[in-house]
Amino acid sequence: MEYSSFPSAFSTLFGELPKETWCCSDLYKWEGFWYTSSHLPAAMAARLNFQANDSDVFFTSSMKTATTWLSAIIPTIMNPIGRMNDDNNDPLLKRHPNELMPSLEVQLFKENPNPDLSYMSSPRLFRTGVPYPMLPEYVKNSACKIVYITRDPKDTYVSLWHFLNSLVSTHGIDPWPMNEAFDSFCRGYWKESIKRPEKILFL
Repeated sequence: MEYSSFPSAFSTLFGELPKETWCCSDLYKWEGFWYTSSHLPAAMAARLNFQANDSDVFFTSSMKTATTWLSAIIPTIMNPIGRMNDDNNDPLLKRHPNELMPSLEVQLFKENPNPDLSYMSSPRLFRTGVPYPMLPEYVKNSACKIVYITRDPKDTYVSLWHFLNSLVSTHGIDPWPMNEAFDSFCRGYWKESIKRPEKILFL
């Protein structure tokens, strides 16, 4: 399916995909993996339209695994003297870390199905939460590197549960029952780094 047909086709597509409720949102299963309705169109667009450079670096992770910290630390490591803007100020003082290492499905491809990324200097740093099989083919077939970061599952689960319940509480929604959240959380797994250790680093 061409992306140009997505806007008119999504209502039909969502109606055909398997669906489950996850906390306060709906999840849709596409090609073996689950996505929120807000992220699925962008993930599809990125898979179709993103073109990787060999110098690109992808940081992949699930929610609440220190991704915000990572987005702040990595640019600093790659440029020890700091990334200075035109005002000669550290951009971390003025910009959220996620702006320095943008996400494919949450930022770059959410508003535009085929964004112009030529403004980004090399090496380009990206974040994504999609599983390896769903990454753009240009990413999997290029020489770019992928770093997968995780956290102790117990800590991740507790942090995620509190985070999601803090969000739903602002809308007057009852907390997500812990046993339901735990069952949903335990369904995921990661094994691609074992198959391809030369390309994917699991931390």
